[in-house]
Amino acid sequence: MAASPERSKSSRSSTRPPIRTRRNVRRAAGLQAGQVSGRSPRDLVPFFTQAATFEALWPLIHSHLKEVMDRGKYSHGRKVAALEAALAEWTGAAHVVGVNSGTDALVLLLRACGLRPGDEVVVPAFSFIASASSVVLARGRPVFTDIDPVTYGIDPKSVSDVVTERTRMVMPVHLFCQMADMHGVLKTARGHRLNIVEDSAEALGMRWDGVHAGLLGSGGVLSFFPSKTLGAVGDAGAIITSDPQVAETARALRHHGRFGPTVDDFRRISTSTSVAGVNSKMDDIQAAVLTAKLTRLGEDIARRAELANAYTERLRDVPGVVRLPTIVSRDVETNPVFYVYLIEVEHRDELAAFLADRGVETETYYPTPLHLQPCFADLGYARGDFPRAESACDRTLALPLYPDLSLNDLERVCELIASFFTGASP
Repeated sequence: MAASPERSKSSRSSTRPPIRTRRNVRRAAGLQAGQVSGRSPRDLVPFFTQAATFEALWPLIHSHLKEVMDRGKYSHGRKVAALEAALAEWTGAAHVVGVNSGTDALVLLLRACGLRPGDEVVVPAFSFIASASSVVLARGRPVFTDIDPVTYGIDPKSVSDVVTERTRMVMPVHLFCQMADMHGVLKTARGHRLNIVEDSAEALGMRWDGVHAGLLGSGGVLSFFPSKTLGAVGDAGAIITSDPQVAETARALRHHGRFGPTVDDFRRISTSTSVAGVNSKMDDIQAAVLTAKLTRLGEDIARRAELANAYTERLRDVPGVVRLPTIVSRDVETNPVFYVYLIEVEHRDELAAFLADRGVETETYYPTPLHLQPCFADLGYARGDFPRAESACDRTLALPLYPDLSLNDLERVCELIASFFTGASP
C-alpha cells in the first residue's frame, strides 16, 4: 500500500479551504450548532460499527455463548483457555495469557518482565495514553522520545539520546497499519542491553520477517476493544510471549498471584500466593465472541486492506490532504494490517467539524502528545521537545474503517473531504 508522499508547502498553500472555522462551517451548511444536515440515521457514516458482522456471525456466536451459559463458568474458564490456544496458533506465540484489557496486558507484561520501581522505559511521545500510564502503574518511569513521521512508530535513533543508567526497557508501539522499525529497535536495544516490550495492541496480524508483532522481544500485548481488528463486545486483551517464565508470572499476576490455566485448577476461594497480583481475568463471554469472530479474521483483514486502497486512490490528489498512509519498504518481509486509516490534513479540526455536520464520524489519533499530558507534567517536558510527535497530533485524522463499511459510504467520505478543500459540491 503506497500513497502519495507529503506535498510541498508551496502546493499546500496554493489551495485553502473556503471554510476555516466551525461557525463558518455551520453557516455555510445552513445549520444550527448540533444539527446534522437533516440526514436520516441510515445516511450517517459511523466511525465504527460491527452490526452486520454480528448479524452474519450470530448463529456461531450464539452457539459459543450457549456453551458458556450451560456450563455456568463465566470467568477464567475453558472458553478462555480455548481462545488462548487458538490465538497461539494464529500468531505463532508459544504462550498467550488472556486478561481483561489491553491496558492491563501492558501493566502485567511490564511486571512479568521484571520492571522494578524507578526503572525507566523509553516510550514514543505519540501513542495512546496506556502506553505510558502502564509504565507508571507498573511503578516505572516513562521516558519519552520522538517518532518516525511516516510509520508514527518510535524513532530508534532517538532512543539512544534518552537512555540513562536507570533505563531497563524500550517499548515500540505499532500503530495504525504497520510495525515500527524493529531492525533499528533491536539494534539499539542490544547496544544498550534493554528489554523490548512491544505495545502491539493494534497490531494483530502484523509480522516482521515472519515473526508476529509482540514476539520480537520479551513479549507483547493484544487489545480486543470492540473497534480493534479482532474486537470483543466489551474489554478484553492478551499477553503474547515466547518466554515461559514471563508467561507463568503473567498468569499468576492476572489472578491474585495464583497459578493455573483455568478456574477449575483452583478448588478453594483463597490459597497461598507467591506474588501480589490483581483481578484481571478475561471473562468467558468475551472469549466466546472472540472465538467466533476469529473464524473470519483473515477475511476481515483483507476487507480492511481493500477499503484502505480505495481511500488512497480517491484521496491521492486532493489538495489539503498532506499525507496518506505509506507502507515503508523494508529489507525483510512485513505484513501490514490496516486497523486505522490515518491521514494528515490542513485545518484538521475544521475538517472534522465539517464532516460531523454532514453525518460522518471521525477520530483524532491523538490530540495531545504523551509528554504534554497533564498527568505527566511532573516529568518536566515542554512543547517543542518532540516536534514530529507534536506535528502528528496537530494534523492527523482517522477516517471510518471497518469490514462493514460500504464502498458507497467510503466514496461519500472522500467526496466530502474534497468538497471541504476545493469548495465544490459533493
